[in-house]
Amino acid sequence: MHEIVTNFQFLLVEIERQVEAAMAVIEKHDERAIAKIEARDDYIDNLKSVIENGCFATLLGAERLTAQETARVRALNIIGNNLERVGDHVVNVVRQTRHYDEPECIQRYAYKPFFAEVKKALEWTPKAVLERDMSAALKICRCELHLDRLYKEQFDRIRDELRSGFQTGDLLTTLFIFRYLERMGDALLNVGEAAIFAITGDKFKIHQFTALKDILTESGHELPLTEIDFESIWGTRSGCRIGRVADRDENGESGREVIFKDGDTAKLRKEAANIEHWECLMPGLAPRVEAFREGRKSSSMLIELLPGQTIQDIALGGDLTLLRRALSAQCRVAGEIWEKTLERAVVPAGTMAQLRSRLDEVLTVHPGFQSVPRAIGDYALPNLNDALRGAEAVEAGLAAPFTVLLHGDYNSNNILYDGVKDRIHYIDLHRSAPGDLAQDTSVFMVSNFRLPVFDASRRRILNAIIAEFFEFARGFAARNGDDTFELRVALGLARSYITSTRFELSERFSRLMFSRGMYLLGRVAGHAGPPAAFRLPLAAACY
Repeated sequence: MHEIVTNFQFLLVEIERQVEAAMAVIEKHDERAIAKIEARDDYIDNLKSVIENGCFATLLGAERLTAQETARVRALNIIGNNLERVGDHVVNVVRQTRHYDEPECIQRYAYKPFFAEVKKALEWTPKAVLERDMSAALKICRCELHLDRLYKEQFDRIRDELRSGFQTGDLLTTLFIFRYLERMGDALLNVGEAAIFAITGDKFKIHQFTALKDILTESGHELPLTEIDFESIWGTRSGCRIGRVADRDENGESGREVIFKDGDTAKLRKEAANIEHWECLMPGLAPRVEAFREGRKSSSMLIELLPGQTIQDIALGGDLTLLRRALSAQCRVAGEIWEKTLERAVVPAGTMAQLRSRLDEVLTVHPGFQSVPRAIGDYALPNLNDALRGAEAVEAGLAAPFTVLLHGDYNSNNILYDGVKDRIHYIDLHRSAPGDLAQDTSVFMVSNFRLPVFDASRRRILNAIIAEFFEFARGFAARNGDDTFELRVALGLARSYITSTRFELSERFSRLMFSRGMYLLGRVAGHAGPPAAFRLPLAAACY
């Protein structure tokens, strides 16, 4: 680690020297100075490579690093790469000066504030990286905003002057120089965010870090972030940043925990409203919103961290007694919600439109799905276009005879079971809305099928979950006069199988899901009797 830090310090010194030299070249064009800057760039590249090699050697070495040490090594690698990028932009700046007809042209513009911002960021870097100073790291990040503002001012001025047609070559050269100076800010922002990563142990974009800091302050958390645990929760595809936040007590132990979410304002606003609606419907089912901070494009909120395990984790854990209790509670709660929210309103199925809207993404990942003929045993599968048209023709005459309040993303990892209190909780509710019962049913079934688990014993458990929930939902539908439920579930399963492949790179497993979806589309399109006579081939929903 000592060698990495030493080389980092040498790299920083070299970048500072290059920036000073570049400013001198702009003030007085000197070809020998440009050549010297170009020559020093090779040394900078070598230092970056030495740091990179040292970081990887440390991470892969025999000594086991703590999570904080690992974050620091990774951060130093990121910082080394981005300081080298600053050096590359310096070289590009001085090379541009060779294109001037009149090198004094740039003197008419405010280039010195750019260099001042870059030099300040470089001066703060040792304090942020080596002393783990959060204030310095944030100052580095803010330099990018200042450089963007400076660039906008000079861009607007040069754009207006270009309209005169006078000195256009020199004006464009000046604009390119400012552009490279502005791009240094992008690299320095990465340096600042990497320094925050080294301090907190978790990766943040600066706006996410600021949002977390502000919302914690507004909700009464007075501790600095260095005294708060933050653990990312990965796996979301929604674009939201999600993490677990916990205070530390005087002994350094984690205290009260909440979930932090940062993302698109419309999505988070909708989720907060949905949580309030669920709380009125069934108190305690959804988490409480402890704080909400709304921004123009992105917002953040703190949500109660609910006790329990997800149905997915319980299923994979293998405790069959706990799983039976969890499934019983899940069905009990689902049935109660459906009864409370059932409304006699006809709603179109709409699953094929959902499939069509995601098909381009599927075919981008798996272009072969468009044309390759397939079969399951002796059953020849139709081609994709024929299957979709056939299923759409059937679906056009289908509608659910009632609506219920749907979870909207009823995956097995969005349902928690608290075994101590025998309670179910729902999370991730931004898509909740009244709709067709077959939607949540098919989503839950496929969420269990697509888990990358292939040993026979655990697969039998997942298959049992799929079958049990389907039978429960089918019984509810039958009691309420829904005689096309199974047909709509088949379409929902087909949609989810096919669209799920856009997140699956395993060729074998993606082909398996795609083939099941195509099989179900073919069965629906080829059904000759009345819709009520259709029976879902449950084996197609089980692995």
